[in-house]
Amino acid sequence: MIEPLLLTAARIDTFSQSRRMTNASGFFFQRGERLFLVTSSHVLRDDKAGHFPDRIEIKLHIDALNLASSTGFSMPLYQQGRAVWRQGADRAGDIDVAILEIDRAALPATALYRAFTPAHLPGNFEEVEVGTSLLIVGFPLGFHDWLHHMPVVRQAIIASSFGLRFQGEGYFLTDARTHRGTSGAPVVMRASQSNPDHGDLPWILLGIHSARLDVAREEGVDEALGLNCAWYAEILMTMTA
Repeated sequence: MIEPLLLTAARIDTFSQSRRMTNASGFFFQRGERLFLVTSSHVLRDDKAGHFPDRIEIKLHIDALNLASSTGFSMPLYQQGRAVWRQGADRAGDIDVAILEIDRAALPATALYRAFTPAHLPGNFEEVEVGTSLLIVGFPLGFHDWLHHMPVVRQAIIASSFGLRFQGEGYFLTDARTHRGTSGAPVVMRASQSNPDHGDLPWILLGIHSARLDVAREEGVDEALGLNCAWYAEILMTMTA
């Protein structure tokens, strides 16, 4: 038996034509009959880093009885020169979240995955307290169970008031050990109450991990803060409307 939470995450490889560029994390989000891949927008385009992939590839499990059986699923990022993915934005400007709609008809008939839905978003911010235990499900430095193509999970806690946008931005802070490659991973909290709309995913989707947050410090004297930005997952409702 595999825990359904692990099937929500997807390892993303970015490509420029046939040249592999980077790896990152993402996850599935379903709204109605539409299925989306969610990740960080800097995974798909990063002007400062000169990162301009033209397609991505994710691994999909295709046999529920043999999790070592998988296939690559490629998705273009542009058609006729126009981006087919969307970057999120709110009143403070662009945010580091992107979605790419998946053509469900193109998926293998036996594709095995789980997707978060609007029912998994938090209904009341006051229920999420500072210090709450979280999980971040992803592929740090590309590391994963290479045989079964499964992600790994890091523990985290909420490190800022969840009800207040940190410094006026659309994210909250987590305290967790993270690495490159975790960008785009789902940040989740165990649901405290049973909800039939959750299906076999008794989790609340709080955010999308973006990047580590640090401050100016004296190298060799002060350690890194160990804090991270996680964009509020509620933005997915706007992006998938």
